[in-house]
Amino acid sequence: MKWISSLDELLYEVMSWLLFFPLTLGRAIVRPLRTMASVKPQFLLPDEQQFSELLSPPLFLALALLLAHAIAMALGQPDEIVNNQHGLAALVDDAASALVLRVIVFASFPLFLAARFVRRSGVRLSRISLREPFYEQCFPAAVFALGISTGTNLRAAGAHWTLIGNALLVASFLYLLVVEIRWFAISGDGRHGRAAASVAIGLLEGALFVLLVGFAFTR
Repeated sequence: MKWISSLDELLYEVMSWLLFFPLTLGRAIVRPLRTMASVKPQFLLPDEQQFSELLSPPLFLALALLLAHAIAMALGQPDEIVNNQHGLAALVDDAASALVLRVIVFASFPLFLAARFVRRSGVRLSRISLREPFYEQCFPAAVFALGISTGTNLRAAGAHWTLIGNALLVASFLYLLVVEIRWFAISGDGRHGRAAASVAIGLLEGALFVLLVGFAFTR
């Protein structure tokens, strides 16, 4: 009976993703700053009431990458991480492990941006002070990850998809830059120049982490 009850809850949870993922994605694209600002009041609610109208940001990021992987499979593209047996890539031998690796890689951007946000706010960096900004950063990071992954997959699908893939890549980069600079400016002293510098440092730290992981899994 406990197993059946657990299955019932699991089925409802998974099926609810079909509805709340596109709702969360739409809000993150159309109203990104308001969506990020909704995280703070959620932490004031009891655990069972948090994120009742949207997906939890880390879950949203993971599902965005899962959707990108599904698109790649629909286009008939092999998983390069699974097929690559060089370096640490030999440890990734199935799609689930590859998805976990991609989540960790893309989650580095909200992690470093959140850490930069905490330091910029003058608050001592800790697991507690980092949690809220990390959740906030997961919303734009999920849109960015979905756009970059899908754009890259479209570019590899053939010449007739190249233009759409390139447009999606450019739009994803611009989306992340604009949203992050505006968020840092609004949450800080309002100076966009200083906000742009903080965003650049955070993204550079994330990019260096991605390069380090890429080197470890290809050499």
